[in-house]
Amino acid sequence: MIKTIAVLPGDGVGPEIIDATLSVLRAVERKFDHSFTCDRGLIGGVAIDSVGEPFPKETEELCMKSDAILFGAIGDPKYDNDPSLKVRPEQGLLKMRKKLGLYANIRPIRTFDSLLHKSPLKEERVEGADFIVIRELIGGIYFGKRGRENGGRTAFDTSSYSIEEIQRVGNVAFELSQKRNKKVCLVDKANVLETSRLWRETIQELSKNYPDVEVEYMFVDNAAMQIIKNPRAFDVILTENMFGDILSDEASVITGSIGMLPSASIGEKTSLYEPIHGSYPKAAGKNIANPIGTILSVAMMLELSFKMLPEAQVIRDAVDTVLSSGLGTRDISLIKPLSTSAMGEKIAENI
Repeated sequence: MIKTIAVLPGDGVGPEIIDATLSVLRAVERKFDHSFTCDRGLIGGVAIDSVGEPFPKETEELCMKSDAILFGAIGDPKYDNDPSLKVRPEQGLLKMRKKLGLYANIRPIRTFDSLLHKSPLKEERVEGADFIVIRELIGGIYFGKRGRENGGRTAFDTSSYSIEEIQRVGNVAFELSQKRNKKVCLVDKANVLETSRLWRETIQELSKNYPDVEVEYMFVDNAAMQIIKNPRAFDVILTENMFGDILSDEASVITGSIGMLPSASIGEKTSLYEPIHGSYPKAAGKNIANPIGTILSVAMMLELSFKMLPEAQVIRDAVDTVLSSGLGTRDISLIKPLSTSAMGEKIAENI
């Protein structure tokens, strides 16, 4: 099978984790006789430095004509440390999500038996944890009307959702749950927020189309607590943009390293796959970042966008085998840690 992938390394450790991941993808290519054409584009700080904008038109066109997008990371301290700058790397990410209609972010949270001791929680609490956070990605407070009033002394950000926006991400959650344990937990703040009340009303109505799925409703503050108290209680968590951003980062700590976790952003025109960690600028160029989150993101790409289920499972099995042998990058292994590139090569060899 022939597929075209837009590769956007981005900033910080992005280029390193992408290169390590492409060595794994090439191993899959050889093993299963596929052909993956990988075309690179600019995004984020490197795009600003090169062409003056964080999501250039050329990159948008590359993404639109590709079968899927593999994304590294975005962000640079030189922009973070100057709040007065009008053009920022993160604007490229938000613009890309909106332009490509990337409305549903899927973040699997799964513990690895060989890394249970790395979790800040007790092993018996996190062992067997395996759930997915479905986050609406292009609505809510991040994309609502915002501004300053009263001579700049008052600021506002508006959260807005439509029934249609909630329904389309809700369908993703219900359909995924049917392939798992058939449980969806809607996380909201319906006791306070009008948008949350619309979310709850819409999901209650939508759930009638999925009578085999059990639906639970939980306020976001309680959900934040329950994820830590009993992560095994969850199967599919569905929530809005900001709540999903916060809860999925909280949940990532359960696994012992944020570098382990992949994600997919499902869109109207194409889909994007990326690790959930940031650009990690302190590690940039040192070949020490953990590429497993990106490698597992490619497994999600093969499964969700290309319907290559055996290929995706081969990657996951290879990751499990390498981790079970005691190998890891410095965030998960203090004894002779592997470099970013060496970890990619080791997983590729296993494939």
